[in-house]
Amino acid sequence: MKSSVQFFRLLILSIIWLLFVSLSFSNTNDSYTTSPVELEFKTDGLYFAEFYDYIYRGHFENLEIKRDDMIFMLIFDKYLRAYGGKCDSYLPQNKVEIMNEVCKTEEVTKNGWGDVISRVCIEYTWVGSGLYAKPELYDAYAEIDQIQRSKGLNTMMQMITDPNSMGNSVDLIHKTNGLKNDMIKLFQMNACNSAGLKRFDENLELFALNKASIRMQQASKYTAMKKSGGPTGDQNFNKLIDDLVNDQSKTWAFNRYTAGSISNVQSSVRDSEGRPRELSANYSFSGFSGNSRGSVRITFENGLPKCIYFYDYPQNCKTPNSSILAAFAAGKYSK
Repeated sequence: MKSSVQFFRLLILSIIWLLFVSLSFSNTNDSYTTSPVELEFKTDGLYFAEFYDYIYRGHFENLEIKRDDMIFMLIFDKYLRAYGGKCDSYLPQNKVEIMNEVCKTEEVTKNGWGDVISRVCIEYTWVGSGLYAKPELYDAYAEIDQIQRSKGLNTMMQMITDPNSMGNSVDLIHKTNGLKNDMIKLFQMNACNSAGLKRFDENLELFALNKASIRMQQASKYTAMKKSGGPTGDQNFNKLIDDLVNDQSKTWAFNRYTAGSISNVQSSVRDSEGRPRELSANYSFSGFSGNSRGSVRITFENGLPKCIYFYDYPQNCKTPNSSILAAFAAGKYSK
């Protein structure tokens, strides 16, 4: 029992360490336009596009990610570091350094032959990262960090006792990879000194502090999409599934999806408007063992893809790319 607990403890600590250190940015500033005049924030194609758009618009009630979720702390952390790396020259004079918590003392366990069988950190310390943030945003992040620390033991026990713990752990790594790609593209799509990015900052802080947002009247296209639902009539489901799987594959650690390989698309049941409630298909990918075949199952809600389930983790729901869903809802996959 003790060895099992140690194993899970090491597994969880390794996953959390990977999530926090897998994304790094240099302090080099890129060039951006200096004359944005309209309040606009571009998120199309990003892994967490819907979340960013709702934060920007101040439509907190539509957010599925909550302020006390671990994934929100990860998004917040990576955004601060990305801004500090890409937009340092736009930070105020009273900017504050982002600190990293690193191990100071390890507890090392050896077997009878002197081989190290485990390493567990028992004492941590704080060191500067060389990246800086707006003080008000960093204070808001500190509050979210404290929420996660207070939940630490419960979070660990939930991960250990979860029957789908391995699938969820892999899913966290996928989300972190998606977040890594987001933080590269976000600052390519939005200038550091743009009004839209400033509004995103303001509402990100308010959301973290559980305060009322600066609200835009215009509804998000993601809200309109969910209200209208998916399209009726003949749709190119091969293309839709190909786009959804190809998008998901960008976060895979080892395997590489073969674009355009979707085959044997089947619909098990349809709703009253003739739209699928579930689709299944096969696809090809390459990995350590060469070319292989996999399968995917997609469930629908109100005519829109809701969850993507891959054959290797059939109980783990992958969230479809919201930009692809918006295009599907707008009829761009109609035959």
